[in-house]
Amino acid sequence: MSISSLSPTRFLESTSGLLQVAFLTGLLLLLFKIAQHHLCRQWLFEMLHQFPSPPSHWLFGHYLKLKEDQELQWHLRYAKKFPGAYVYWIWGSKAFIHIYDPDYMKVILGRSDPKADVYRLLIPWTGRGLFFLNGHKWFQHRQMLTPAFHFNILKASVGTMADSVQVMLDRWEQLACQDTSLEIFHHISLMMLDTIMKCAFSYQGSVQLERDSHAYLQAVSDLGTLIPSRMRNAFLQNDIIYNLTSDGQRTKRAYQIAHEHTDQVIKLRKAQLHGEESLEELKGKKQLDFLDILLFSRTEDGNSLSDKELRAEVDSLMFGGHDTPASGISWVFYALAIHPEHQQRCREELQSLLGDGAPITWEHLDKMPYTTMCIKEALRLYPPVPAVGRELSTPVTFPDGRSLPKGVTVLLNFYVLHRDPKVWPNPEVFDPSRFARDSVRHSHAYLPFSGGSRNCIGKQFAMNELKVAVALTLLRFELLPDPTRIPIPVNQLVLKSKNGIYLHLRKLQ
Repeated sequence: MSISSLSPTRFLESTSGLLQVAFLTGLLLLLFKIAQHHLCRQWLFEMLHQFPSPPSHWLFGHYLKLKEDQELQWHLRYAKKFPGAYVYWIWGSKAFIHIYDPDYMKVILGRSDPKADVYRLLIPWTGRGLFFLNGHKWFQHRQMLTPAFHFNILKASVGTMADSVQVMLDRWEQLACQDTSLEIFHHISLMMLDTIMKCAFSYQGSVQLERDSHAYLQAVSDLGTLIPSRMRNAFLQNDIIYNLTSDGQRTKRAYQIAHEHTDQVIKLRKAQLHGEESLEELKGKKQLDFLDILLFSRTEDGNSLSDKELRAEVDSLMFGGHDTPASGISWVFYALAIHPEHQQRCREELQSLLGDGAPITWEHLDKMPYTTMCIKEALRLYPPVPAVGRELSTPVTFPDGRSLPKGVTVLLNFYVLHRDPKVWPNPEVFDPSRFARDSVRHSHAYLPFSGGSRNCIGKQFAMNELKVAVALTLLRFELLPDPTRIPIPVNQLVLKSKNGIYLHLRKLQ
């Protein structure tokens, strides 16, 4: 019998019955979700009872209490109240353990727990490269990529870094005006992209002078805002729901732009290497770079990286190699601008080293101790990656006897660790002497590049970039703060300022 043959009364009765079934199904599903939420929350309360927690909402956790520009200060406030660690509720049935005690850090970083589940939101962008791999697969890739950061490669890259910095400084000289401050993060990010393209991928042009690179930087900037915002929102975890939102559409477009950029880099290099037979053959013709090593490396079973694995590693390095050090350099410049006495002392050290106009070289990098201490102190106050998350694969017991079960997510909060007065006396004071050679501190009190076996593979490369950028900049400019635009640190994928980092640049005579 067709619907059209039903009488109006029978049709209404049939429709009403379907609506009742749909309503009851929806109600049962809702009740199931409520029960699931309650049981999960009760399990977490039981498992985490040894750790204190700020007051939280039963459904929204601490989400309603936090604004993006207040999150870091909120964590600092409760870290002073709760020693070592506390429970942070993302939403009512999802909690992280924030840890900021160096002994706790040492325990977690000495293990091999995988990245926290929340990082899965990065996978459509960076793929499953070194950042996400675990176990033997991670070890294979780490071994494969380590030669890309060999001493000889780092040494050869210093001149390239200097060239990229000088291009940026030439641009600043054109833009600098005593009456107008300049937002420096975008310029530094572009300079760092230029550096990584040349050092890691032997790019022959200058992305600082090409408009195409700006689209990639904007995509990375968008993802740096959109992904953390989604991480904090319980209602946007489902991919189907998120993709229906305007932010979901923006995220997809940013993924596409980022992938097009890295695909073009890989395609260009494969064309350049066509006909080369081995890494040894190539080594005799040119200085090897990151992509050379990736393309020619083999795993233990003799296989090369698949196209998917190759793009994942390139995407990861492209992001980590420019956005993270760009954050570090920007905050170092800001710290020196608001502490002119330290800035001047660095400048005097650098003028004694490079004042005759000699180009900066590898040998100079170990001859600037005070500048290095200032860089390290700035990274203490403004760590480029404020925190990382791990999901415990086995239970853990900390030195004070408190323990956590398998499956709990631990957030290692470096920003709070570096500002904890129990770890660093007078932590808000900018004091480079903390890093004098004879200073003594806990092995895990200072972690700007994380620690343990999964520390940043490019940390030495990043420190070299910081030294080159600071040295060449202080030789050409005096950095002054803009008191009308004080940066507001926010925890995105890297540490950024909500309102930008604005400085006055005064050209030195």
